[in-house]
Amino acid sequence: MDFLEDEEQGLIRDSVRKLCAGFPDDYWEQHDREGIFPTEFFDKMAAAGWIGIAMPEQYGGAGKGIQEAAIVLEEVAASGACMNGATAVHLSIFGMHPVVKHGSGAMREKYLPPVARGELHVAFGVTEPNAGSDTTAIETFARREGDHYLVRGRKVWTSKALESERVLLLVRTQKKADVEHKTEGMTLLLAELQKPEVSISAIPKLGRNAVRSCEVVYDDLLVPVSDRVGDEGKGFHYLLDGLNAERILIAAESVGIGKAALRRAVQYANERVVFGRPIGKNQGIAFPLAEARTRLDAAELMVRKAAWLIDNDLPCGTEANMAKWLAAEAGFFAADSAMQTHGGFGYAREYHVERYWREARLMKLAPITQEMILNFIAEHELGLPRSY
Repeated sequence: MDFLEDEEQGLIRDSVRKLCAGFPDDYWEQHDREGIFPTEFFDKMAAAGWIGIAMPEQYGGAGKGIQEAAIVLEEVAASGACMNGATAVHLSIFGMHPVVKHGSGAMREKYLPPVARGELHVAFGVTEPNAGSDTTAIETFARREGDHYLVRGRKVWTSKALESERVLLLVRTQKKADVEHKTEGMTLLLAELQKPEVSISAIPKLGRNAVRSCEVVYDDLLVPVSDRVGDEGKGFHYLLDGLNAERILIAAESVGIGKAALRRAVQYANERVVFGRPIGKNQGIAFPLAEARTRLDAAELMVRKAAWLIDNDLPCGTEANMAKWLAAEAGFFAADSAMQTHGGFGYAREYHVERYWREARLMKLAPITQEMILNFIAEHELGLPRSY
């Protein structure tokens, strides 16, 4: 086993770190507080080629793997951008994977190059108010009429919907009652968002407010059949192809948030003097930070293992889920320890750890809850009865 990054991966890490240094914590605090999308940051990431890092070279991407994409997103989060920075770019990095793998040649030629260049923003529309984690229970329906579909329904937690021109939209083209298996009859469409038939409203939420999450209502939106991803009725299976990559990259971002929080906590523990000594000299402060570092390193190892497996076309479902679970726990533990280290100042915006804490907490919920990951491991690895 080789635990060292190769020269190219090291250069990627250094380059992203230098770019992110131009966007300090104050930039992210302002954008989070005011709910402003970080356009300047996104444009610089796109100009540097990082948006297309995992897309095929023939469509304007860099042709790299999930290992390299994980490095990019970890460094973005670790810079202090946390999820405000990572979410701004990661949907374009891995959200188009079903199109890369299952889209027609014409679709790939039309959409992938502008996404890689950062000229086309894409959102992801799956979750619904009455479905939640049970994706097969979605109700948004696309009725085919000749060479187009008419889409009617409602989605929630669609990130970047206000900024995106397109949405990768999971719909039913057959009612659940009419299919033999509940995963059948769902279709993926790459639909337009900024249309009169689409109503978008931001959901007020605890954190990651620079990238707003939205409720989106579709009222007979016309989508050409040419904007369908792959075959009708197979959308759920196409969606699964991208889930492992998504969980690995989300895990990398969680590690990055934890590193940002730990960096600030250690700095504060060395500088803050109480009772005539730096507070970092006290084991009550030092031990949680040492534990946070240990947890983060362990999670990072699982992220690297899962990314290596997926890049080598090996089964990685368990490792991808474990990486996400471990990283979400480690990232939040580090952020919570940083908050505790700062004491009352941890609650103050000027120290930034409260923002890290809010965004690290999200990782235990999205894109899949910790409990659902444990369900997967219990069933598929331990052979226990399915619980849902």
